[in-house]
Amino acid sequence: MADSSQPAAGAGRAVAVIPARYGSTRFPGKPLALIGGKPMLQWVCERAHAAAGIAEVLVATDDERIARAAAGFGTRAVMTSPDHASGTDRIAEAVRDVAADLIINVQGDEPLLPPSVIERLVTDMRTSGAEMGTVAVPLGQSTVEFRDPNIVKVVVDAHGNALYFSRAPVPWPREGGEACGALWHWGIYAYRRDFLEQFVAWPPSPLERCEKLEQLRALENGARIRVLVERQAQSAGVDVPGDVAKVEQRLRERGEI
Repeated sequence: MADSSQPAAGAGRAVAVIPARYGSTRFPGKPLALIGGKPMLQWVCERAHAAAGIAEVLVATDDERIARAAAGFGTRAVMTSPDHASGTDRIAEAVRDVAADLIINVQGDEPLLPPSVIERLVTDMRTSGAEMGTVAVPLGQSTVEFRDPNIVKVVVDAHGNALYFSRAPVPWPREGGEACGALWHWGIYAYRRDFLEQFVAWPPSPLERCEKLEQLRALENGARIRVLVERQAQSAGVDVPGDVAKVEQRLRERGEI
């Protein structure tokens, strides 16, 4: 019989996993798209490696081209099934034999994600009782962004927990005027290992299938998702090829290319 007084394998160890598919519908080959001469995936991996509190960074992929690229810039890739319905399912397979009690899902299309955001998310998950955590930033008052279905909005309660995620403009300002403090959801998640295993055992939920947002599966099953709001940061995700130039401009402004 195992000694229950001993810590579980991986206790206190956080790993970052970047799911990367080559066959994106809107942007095929997106992880390897060049930004300032480097694959976008490399920018993301470098951000994750720079985050304090992350013991290891992995790329979870089903494509040998992505695996070779990751090896070329010093990040271990784990080959996973091509049949996964979501990035979370891919991550769960990738960490099956990895010692860690906290899994950070860093989306491969967030090349400007500050390492400090990853660090804060790890700290928040260590001190909260939430099964899952994520990050959002203020959306601002741009009507174009508020209505953009590629920008996922999140609504939170008074305690900082997610009420709902949507591609639609929520919360809707019925009386007109400003967008009611809308939050732009960033593609980064934290899961406790036991919750991650439970999450991928659940079938896709009705709201998840409707909005094409896998985090809704957690909410529909009663899980609590902490939302860390970064007031000083700005999102710059890459959804379509035209976003590459916007990211490169931001990198030039910051002197990184």
